[in-house]
Amino acid sequence: MKPLAPFIIAFALMTGAQAQDVSSNIPYAEPAHERQVLDVYAPPDAKNLPVVFWIHGGGWQGGDKTSVQLKPKAFVEKGFVFVSTNYRLLPDVEMETIFRDIARSMHWVHDHIAEYGGDPNRILVMGHSAGAQLAALICVDDRYLKAEGLSLDSIKGCVPVDGDTYDVPAIIETAETRRRVHHQPQAKFGHREKFGNDPAKHLDFSAVTHVAKDKGIPPFLILYVADHPDTNAQAQRLGAVLSESGISATLFGAKETTHTRINENLGLPDDPATIALFQFVDAALEK
Repeated sequence: MKPLAPFIIAFALMTGAQAQDVSSNIPYAEPAHERQVLDVYAPPDAKNLPVVFWIHGGGWQGGDKTSVQLKPKAFVEKGFVFVSTNYRLLPDVEMETIFRDIARSMHWVHDHIAEYGGDPNRILVMGHSAGAQLAALICVDDRYLKAEGLSLDSIKGCVPVDGDTYDVPAIIETAETRRRVHHQPQAKFGHREKFGNDPAKHLDFSAVTHVAKDKGIPPFLILYVADHPDTNAQAQRLGAVLSESGISATLFGAKETTHTRINENLGLPDDPATIALFQFVDAALEK
């Protein structure tokens, strides 16, 4: 078991036949807001293992790092260290502050994950819904990591799961047009309100804006619900932009599922998206 730091709760959980050490509520900033904390799940006696950095969803205004379902167990059993991070939320902070929190959390991982058995040079960034937008953006717009003294070099793969905001102007126009033509009231706290009313920021906060060759952008696996029109369209858009820049992009549309279930089922051995996920991870770590 790792030495305890202030505000860290460490204990061992038995998940089937596999034990995992869990260190909870580790602050990644100094001084740390109550939301600037993360959890680390690791196999006992872990050493130099690849790391999954998970970003929860919740519309940038809710959610929690503890909502990880089967993912820590599944990854720990396959020899990974799994990190789940919190971040500050709307409307208490601006959207860009959330991006900086993610980068700061990754800075902590880079500096300290070896103490928990992880390899800081083999990180896979993943997230669901709002967390998918955050994962994709942090893996293509390197300004946030550079501000923390980091680069994209340590990121070996990116897996955004069923996000609808890789192209923010597109989802704003799509959602608002849909409501307008169907004579429905506009959302009180929709994408426009969350991302601000500045078209320049809408572009700047879109992962597709920052995709370019020779930036060290890692390979992507884009998981999405096949029959969800918005997340499907956004996945296709991000995949096309990555491919046009020569960056490996694999798309997997999960059938007969929902926005919630695609996330909850990740880790089930017979889940098609999980099978695609581990195939991608294995290939990404071989490079």
